[in-house]
Amino acid sequence: MTPTLQFPGQTSVYRGKVRDMYGIGEDLLVAVVSDRISAFDVILPQPIPFKGQVLNQLASHYLDAVADLVPTWKLACPHPAATIGHRCEPIRIEMVIRGYLAGHAWRTYQSGERLLCGVRMPDGMRENDPFPEPIITPATKAEAGHDEDVSREEILSRGIVHPDLYEAMEAATRALFQRGTEMAAAQGLILVDTKYEFGLHDNQLMLIDELHTPDSSRYFEAAGYGDRQAAGLPQQQLSKEFVREWLMAQGFRGLEGQTPPQLPPDFVSTVSERYIALYERLTGRSFVPQPAENLAHEIQDAVGAWLAAR
Repeated sequence: MTPTLQFPGQTSVYRGKVRDMYGIGEDLLVAVVSDRISAFDVILPQPIPFKGQVLNQLASHYLDAVADLVPTWKLACPHPAATIGHRCEPIRIEMVIRGYLAGHAWRTYQSGERLLCGVRMPDGMRENDPFPEPIITPATKAEAGHDEDVSREEILSRGIVHPDLYEAMEAATRALFQRGTEMAAAQGLILVDTKYEFGLHDNQLMLIDELHTPDSSRYFEAAGYGDRQAAGLPQQQLSKEFVREWLMAQGFRGLEGQTPPQLPPDFVSTVSERYIALYERLTGRSFVPQPAENLAHEIQDAVGAWLAAR
């Protein structure tokens, strides 16, 4: 459990599923990652060592890489487990974009449905086939519990966002997915699907939250993808989907009244190793783990020093 921290000028604190958000004054947020892991919108019983650091450093890496496409909330990453950025008014829509029939889209397709968030999926597809072009399947961003699929038409008819703002979000989503696809390809990977979250800062659209991490994205190994599809074999993937698959094998799907199973120690180690491997694969850098001892004090000192120098 990540301890509650105290920063200079702190005005609020919000504990999310996997990160804690600290308001500084009226304009800044500090995001401190934890090793908590969630699946099916439920926090699992055991933390995953170094997962938080992986997510924070990957998100920081990608936020820098897309800043020419859309303004981002990030201002600084003073510690491997913390990011400081603009405080934005969140837009309660997750912009999910899918290049391939996988995960939730496949489970929907397999049930016989061909409509997902108002988007029709072609007949005759197999699991992990590419869509003719990426599809956007938004979800409402819930304060608690499960996010819900929603169509573009519902978003506009319900007045969740102004049509012009939604158009800007769609355009940014496609540009970000294209950039992510290119960056993944350079590392021998396929960006299968991902989600983006946006907010408003001084009425300007900004990209917020994490970006292209294993928690928000699914990757396939590019090498052998075609051969595996032709043979009807599972794809080699780097994402959190294997955690969901393990949970489903235990009979857990995050349904009401269900309690998540305990994760065996060897499985926890495997998950941690996969997160670290994906970080190194995507960034081309060696992962330098931050020891848990004195971590809270180190984060407070690093963030405090940045705030003092601002």
